[in-house]
Amino acid sequence: MSIIQKIGVIGAGAWGTALAITARRAGRDVVIQAHEADVAKTINQAHENSFFLPGVPLDKGIWATTDLSKIAACDAVFLAMPAQFLRAVTGEMAAFWRIEVPAVICAKGIEQKTGSLLSEIATQTLPGVNLAALSGPTFAIEVAKGLPTAVTLASKDVNTLVALSKAISTPTFRAYRSNDIIGVELGGAIKNVLAIGCGIIEGRKLGDNARAAFITRGLAEIARMATAKGADPGTMLGLSGLGDLSLTCNAMQSRNFSLGVALGEGQVLGDILAKRSSIAEGVFTASSAVQLAKTLNVEMPLCSAMDSILNKNGDIDKTIQNLLARPVGDEEPLG
Repeated sequence: MSIIQKIGVIGAGAWGTALAITARRAGRDVVIQAHEADVAKTINQAHENSFFLPGVPLDKGIWATTDLSKIAACDAVFLAMPAQFLRAVTGEMAAFWRIEVPAVICAKGIEQKTGSLLSEIATQTLPGVNLAALSGPTFAIEVAKGLPTAVTLASKDVNTLVALSKAISTPTFRAYRSNDIIGVELGGAIKNVLAIGCGIIEGRKLGDNARAAFITRGLAEIARMATAKGADPGTMLGLSGLGDLSLTCNAMQSRNFSLGVALGEGQVLGDILAKRSSIAEGVFTASSAVQLAKTLNVEMPLCSAMDSILNKNGDIDKTIQNLLARPVGDEEPLG
């Protein structure tokens, strides 16, 4: 495909804004679509997203709009809205999306009710469009500040992959290429569920050993699902798997980990969510991951435990006891 010069970003949260900054830093013309008019106005007038990424100045070359149709003129579109809104947004975009414009999935989640991966949704709502997925260990504030970051960028179309990589890469934002869209998506989605579990371990003061075991066994669960979905389980050892998982499960910057810490300390989920403006995707993904696992006949006890705590009023201590009472089996290799 031709050179990508104008990039559109749908979603003006912290991650979408950080992606816009990165694209501009790479020399691209950037349009970011905000759901809220106040956010778009602040970006255009104050050159800062004080709502979702305060304190980070935005280049004047980043222009914001609330009009999805304005994104249609771009050479590539990065989808950074909350995962549960991807179907509605891409469905609305379908009427004016140009077939040659690739869609890059930057959200991390699995759709509730259907258990669909985001690439599966985009395939339905934007038929014929070249898809890509971008994921990896990426705290938005660090990306926005230009601190060194490495991600996985996946696409089945080699020309699209090369063009996107050139368009978004900078010396401090390194986009490593892959053809495993499904594997990249699964790593990014399910790690959010596991990060809440690691936060609970921290909040309950169960120790670093327990957290390391939880991360490792959680990685095995993602690999099992990846295999069942036809992805490469070896992808889980890369940036979008182990890289993202280790970051999100070990830092209070993580919305999912910090939510888990609060739960582990005895706070109520509803109260925690009420105090936040940002979305912890793991809360929504827990139920959809378990639903998908049942459909695929994949055993995911850690994700099931998190679904019980988050969505079925499961008692934390009893859930932990049940996990520890499970029989010990063979440790399966990844890849």
